[in-house]
Amino acid sequence: MPVPLTDRLGLPAGARAIILNADDFGMCRAANRAITGLLSTGHLDSTTLMMPCAWAPDAAAFAASRTDLDIGVHLVLTSEWSGYRWRPLTGSSTSLTDTDGYFPHTCLEVEQQATEADVAAELAAQLEAALAAGIDVTHLDNHMGSVYGLETGRDFLAQVLPLAAAHGLPFRLPRYGTGLEADPVMQPLIDQAAAAADAAGVVIPDRTWTHPFELAGEGTDDEETYEQVLSGFLELLRAVPTGVTEIFLHPMVDDDELRATVDYAAPKRGHELRLLADPAVAAVIADEGLVRVGWRDLRDVQRA
Repeated sequence: MPVPLTDRLGLPAGARAIILNADDFGMCRAANRAITGLLSTGHLDSTTLMMPCAWAPDAAAFAASRTDLDIGVHLVLTSEWSGYRWRPLTGSSTSLTDTDGYFPHTCLEVEQQATEADVAAELAAQLEAALAAGIDVTHLDNHMGSVYGLETGRDFLAQVLPLAAAHGLPFRLPRYGTGLEADPVMQPLIDQAAAAADAAGVVIPDRTWTHPFELAGEGTDDEETYEQVLSGFLELLRAVPTGVTEIFLHPMVDDDELRATVDYAAPKRGHELRLLADPAVAAVIADEGLVRVGWRDLRDVQRA
């Protein structure tokens, strides 16, 4: 049994630690505007950057200028929107593209058609691009969970973990599951993946949580309100158990650009931007005694 991560971080017994992470940095200007603001004001602990996206250069320039912040790489194998797409850094003539030359829309397509060699080359290229841009990369995670084998059971962890190990980077892989309740079907697979991470010397969090990606009832008279989204997020914070829990969100400015970029969920992205800066969130974190840590802290443990 591995030493508890809270112990390795030097936290008190029974500590309930959280990492507030924003995914999709660099996806679009709306994401960059939201995330740079939240990082600069201390409302986020970290973010991860999508290197193949059109607004990655803007995000990378910010990241390179702020190496004091925790900024990782959001490893990409999918391109989900209908009108805004991105391509592999390794080119369009590989098993990683659809008939239009872009990453596939879904994880199922990735699992069915991608070769291990092409995945390894692409993920390495994305990390190398971030390092070449001057980013002090703190960690790795994965867009849409496309390396986890969630659709068919065919995962690409054998391509991710050696990359993370070689660069001394922790990786988003939950040791104890992704939801509030343990999943008896998934837990044996999670145990196997966690054992592989431990064997590779890659530090992983105890849990990775989020709240629903979409806004309930979007576009209807019953559309979920900001107050309802905030209430659900506060309950999630109150439910954080002992250990290190990463809570990842997708904050963006809900503007014309975002609504022209995504097919749905623009209002939810705007709500997440608002709630991360909401004093009610800070109050619950304080009241619950939650300890905020960063991925840099996990990287320090791994490299030590």
